[in-house]
Amino acid sequence: MFEYSARPDLLKNRIIMVTGAGRGIGEAAAKAYAAHGATVLLLGKNEDNLNRVYDEIEAAGWAQPAVIPLNLETALPHQYDELAATVEREFGRLDGLLLNASIVGPRSPIEQLSGDNFMRVMQVNVNATFMLASTLLPLLKLADDASVIFTSSSVGRKGRAYWGGYAVSKFATEGLMQVLADELDGTSSVRSNSINPGATRTDMRAKAYPGENPEVNPLPAEIMPAYLYLMGPDSQEVNGRAFDAQ
Repeated sequence: MFEYSARPDLLKNRIIMVTGAGRGIGEAAAKAYAAHGATVLLLGKNEDNLNRVYDEIEAAGWAQPAVIPLNLETALPHQYDELAATVEREFGRLDGLLLNASIVGPRSPIEQLSGDNFMRVMQVNVNATFMLASTLLPLLKLADDASVIFTSSSVGRKGRAYWGGYAVSKFATEGLMQVLADELDGTSSVRSNSINPGATRTDMRAKAYPGENPEVNPLPAEIMPAYLYLMGPDSQEVNGRAFDAQ
């Protein structure tokens, strides 16, 4: 497990957006950021899930979050512009962006993977990630030190059979992170890095490995040290690196 102990006020007064915040790793990250002082913008497609996370953050006495329903599979370019305009109007800047939302898609040989399924995975995991990063970058540049965290995978660093669209999308994610990091290097207070969460007890993992005993994997809350480190000021000089959460 990535070793890091975050001080209680690590993210005090920071505005952080988390995509896929309604469950799994996104939910755990949103709560971890809120617990350490951040105002968290909860973005996802299932408003009921987002409202539940909102209520739990409020009940814990942390800073009031915001719910942003957006379906990344169907979102059009103008909706990203509207999102950025809303965040700027309501919050003035962004201090952090966790690009967590992803889908696995079918695990099948390339020969049997339909174009529709491949493009759906690329739309959520790559196109939407690009649109969010590029559209929100001006707001991140308004912060004293801001962090963009991309979500990678072991199959996005070394290809593996039957991981088709998902693996390709995560290779693209690593490439996007590196290109952005190189552009930001020495020119901005924004940094860009990626995290491979590893095997974690989530619904996505269960769908990908239906025969696996989920109890062998850590809960999302247990892998948060890496997410806290990269989102806080202690990683201010870290840029363009690929991390493993465990």
